[in-house]
Order: sequence, then C-alpha cells, then structure tokens
Amino acid sequence: MRRIRSVKPSVRFPVSPALLRRLAYASIIANVAIVVTGGAVRLTASGLGCPTWPRCTDESYTTTPEMGVHGVIEFGNRLLTFAVGVIALAVVLAVLAQRPRRRGLLPLAVGVLFGIPAQAVIGGFTVLTNLNPWVVGLHFLASMVVIAAAYALWRRTGEADVPATPTVPAPLRTLAALTTLVSAAVLVIGTWVTGSGPHAGDQGAARNGLDPESISQVHADGVFLLIGLSVALVFAFRAVGAERATRAAVVLVAVELGQGLIGFVQYFTHLPAVLVAAHMLGSCLVLLATLAVLWSTRERRPVAPAPQPTRAPEPATAAA
Repeated sequence: MRRIRSVKPSVRFPVSPALLRRLAYASIIANVAIVVTGGAVRLTASGLGCPTWPRCTDESYTTTPEMGVHGVIEFGNRLLTFAVGVIALAVVLAVLAQRPRRRGLLPLAVGVLFGIPAQAVIGGFTVLTNLNPWVVGLHFLASMVVIAAAYALWRRTGEADVPATPTVPAPLRTLAALTTLVSAAVLVIGTWVTGSGPHAGDQGAARNGLDPESISQVHADGVFLLIGLSVALVFAFRAVGAERATRAAVVLVAVELGQGLIGFVQYFTHLPAVLVAAHMLGSCLVLLATLAVLWSTRERRPVAPAPQPTRAPEPATAAA
C-alpha cells in the first residue's frame, strides 16, 4: 500500500513584514521619547531625585513620599526605560519569528535591545558621579547611537536582503557621509555646551569648566557648516536628478533651520527650560533627518509581499 506523506503548509512570514515595521517604528519613537523625558529630569533639577542607583534609595527601588516631585520625575524616567526595553524585545522576537530568517535584521535588533540597558548603566553612573557633565553628555550620546540603530533597523525592515545599489555618484555619497560626520560632531559639541551651562540637573552638580560663550560659538560654527553642506547636497542631488535624495536633503535643511532658530532663541533668552527641551527633541530630529539623507544615496529593492495561498478550484470550474 502506498504511503501518503502529509505536507505541512509552509508559512513564509509568521510575523508579517508590516507588523515588524510598525514595531521598529515604535522603537524609534520610544527612544526619542526617553531622550526628551531625560531632558525633563535635568531641566527640573531632578537628576538626583533618586540619589543612588540601581535603587532609588538605599532601602527602596521605588521613590518615597519624602523624596517629593523630583523623586517621582527621576523614577518615572527610569520606569520608561523598561517600556523602551519591552518594545525592543518585541522587535527581536518578531525578527526571530520570521520565515525565512532575515539575516540583516537580527544584529540590528539585538544591538538596539542591548543598547538600552547599556544606556541605562551609563545613566546610573551619572547618578553615582553626582551628575558629572562629561558622563551626562555620554549618556545623551549613547541614546543617539541607539536611535541611529533603531532607525537603521526600521529602514531595513522595508528592504530585501540584497546588496545596496547607489542612487547618486560616488562624490555625492562622500559628501553625504561628510555631512553625517559633521552632524555627529555638532551633537557632541552640543553636549559640551550643555555641560557648561546652567541646567546641571541638580543645584549642586558641577560644570565642565568650559567658557559657555566660547563653546557656544564653536557649536554655532559647526551648525553653520552643517547647514552649508546640507544646502550643497540639495543642489547636487537635484543636478543629477536624484529626486528621493533631494527630498531628503530638503527635509534635513528645514529641520536644521528650525533647530538653529530654537538654539539662537534659547541662547539669547538665557536658556528657558521649555526651549532647551525643544532643542533636545530637535537634536533627535536632526539625527534622523541626516540618516534619511544618507539612506537615500543607495537603495535595495523592497521586501516582496508574502505569497497568498491559492484556493482549490470549484468542482464546476474543474469540470469545465
């Protein structure tokens, strides 16, 4: 008697690409949100609201009524780290559930997941060092690295695992890479400006000793250079007919101008907390817009949709 083998239906994507892409996008938003809430901790002088780490006090992991509103703000920011971590873990599980496995996604997803506790540990050192401005700056920059990884993951979820194809000539790709490098430098110098200014995160926290006016001028010079390079990208991309890259560069220039306006206003109005918070959000947007330009200089074909199962023909149709 002939044996009949049972054939299991193959499922190409147990987790749909659309769901994975939404999770990756949520990871970007969550990591930007934790930067803004971290700024709220500093701007409300709540940096030592929980005076130790990983506990909030020597006896408790949570805030106590005696610690007041500063303890609530600092502890709330710590709790948000767990929410960001949960989203990152969901992304990793979604990547692992895909069939076939996307080889280019797992390293990025794992990098974002492990980057969050690493960033939290640096945040712990900011508390243990009494908000040392250099450590505080490193804490912010670590968040920028995680956001960059989350953005790369989001973009890769919409692309196939094939080699990237350039969309602009090599000199323009070099110019885009240089613009990205200058954007990163502006972010680093911005942390030095913050470390020299009045918003220390606590009344007794030290400053980095740099002259606020001088380092602010260096930061402004970097911003002017960044805007100049970005405008050059707009015209260069347009000259070679790279429409997608041109749109990305125009968005970058618009974000930079908005961020620069906030920076100048906050400087001449003696750094009001609301504008400083908006400037921190703008820093995240500048980073994302810069990465969008860099991504627009190459392309991979989109991920093919999952094949739809074919239905068996109706008996009448089969007979016909």
